Parts: sequence; structure tokens; C-alpha cells
Amino acid sequence: MVHKTSFLKSFMVEGNIGAGKSTFLRLIEEHLPAQIVYEPVDQWQRVAAGENLLDRFYKDTKRWAYTFQSYAFITRVMEQQKKASVSVHGLQILERSVYSDRYCFAKNCFEMGTMSPLEWSLYQEWFDWLIENYVQKPSGFIYLRTSPEKSFERLKKRARSEEKVVPLEYLTLLHDKHEQWLLGKEGIAKSLIDVPVLVIEADQEFENYSDQMEAHVAKVAEFIEVTTLGLPAHSAIKSTSL
Repeated sequence: MVHKTSFLKSFMVEGNIGAGKSTFLRLIEEHLPAQIVYEPVDQWQRVAAGENLLDRFYKDTKRWAYTFQSYAFITRVMEQQKKASVSVHGLQILERSVYSDRYCFAKNCFEMGTMSPLEWSLYQEWFDWLIENYVQKPSGFIYLRTSPEKSFERLKKRARSEEKVVPLEYLTLLHDKHEQWLLGKEGIAKSLIDVPVLVIEADQEFENYSDQMEAHVAKVAEFIEVTTLGLPAHSAIKSTSL
């Protein structure tokens, strides 16, 4: 099955809730010739008849975990496909990916007991089918690495209504999942092991510091160039501080 995304190079900006991904992408959009694809949060907040599925997930996670996590990865693929169909660039940079859905958020729900073993099995079956048929292997991951404490501080600052009930402990679990997946390469599909990762230490604020932002835009541009030229993955794994 061929989709326009097959002709695009894709890079995923990953990180915990509150890591600064949306802000980072808005700044990247000003400097790099790439199509930016944001998380379809609005779609999660306004499902059929105006239902807020994201709010339901946070308020009653055990009831809505499977529903939300399934809808999240499906709508993420839909958004990427929709944007690709009108793209004038050969490069997409996405806010999160189906892989963080799988290896961080859904897996965490299962381990917390808010997704049953049966639901987890169904989720993985749907996921495997979807990425086999509709998702192109990413060219690289850009990991905005923050401490759980910093993520919690930013989450409180932005005051998104659905996230009022999110505790620090939950962010700590998600942080650990990102570390295991992106840095430890633990329990992931063999096809992802060689996908390079650019690590950006993002505890420091960067939105209002142009010199820092320019330096990291340059790092992202270099990372994209190195990986798309097909150089060895280990040579494209970098770490930089904001």
C-alpha cells in the first residue's frame, strides 16, 4: 500500500507531557523547510457530539484508557496522512508518534492496571497491523529530555483543564518509559533499534533565548542531514543542552 508519506522523510519530536514539544516545533517551523505535524489534541477534545475524550481519559483512566489510546494512535496516523497529501516539502517533523503511544502511554496504562491484559493484547494487535500497512519507518527521533519535576512545573503553568488531575508520579512513570524506549532501546521492535536519536536536554527554558534556540535548530538541521544521507546511526546520536 503506497501513501504519499512514503516519499517523505519523517522525524518525530518526543518527550514527556510538558517537555515543550509544541513550543519547540513552532520555533523549528520558522527556521527549517519542513512540514510540521502537531498532535491532534483538538480532535481528542471534540469527538462526536463534542465529547472530550482526553478529559474522560484523565478523569476515569481505567474506563477510558483502551478507548483513548486506540483513538490516539489512529488519529495520529490520520493526521500525518492528511498533512502529507498537501505537503510541499519532502520532510515532515511530527509532534510525537505512534511509537510513543505504544511504548510509553499505552504500555504505562497496562502496567498501571488501567488497561486490562485483554485490552493490551487487542491494542498491540491493532497497532502492529496499522504500522505494517500505514506507517513509514521514521528517519529519526528528537528527544526533548526533561526531568519529571520540570515537566510537572510546565504542566501546571500551561493549565490545560484536562491535566489538572495529572500527578508528578504519573509523569515520573512516563519519563522512565521514554528513557527505556529511546535511550535503552528496551523491548522495542527490531526495525526501530537502528533509528537514530538526537537527545536535547530541555530543562532550561529556550523560547526567549535566541542564541540557544539558533544553536539547537542547527543541531536538528545537522541531525536531519546526517541521517537522511544514510550515515551510520551511532554517528547521528547526539546530545545537547538547552
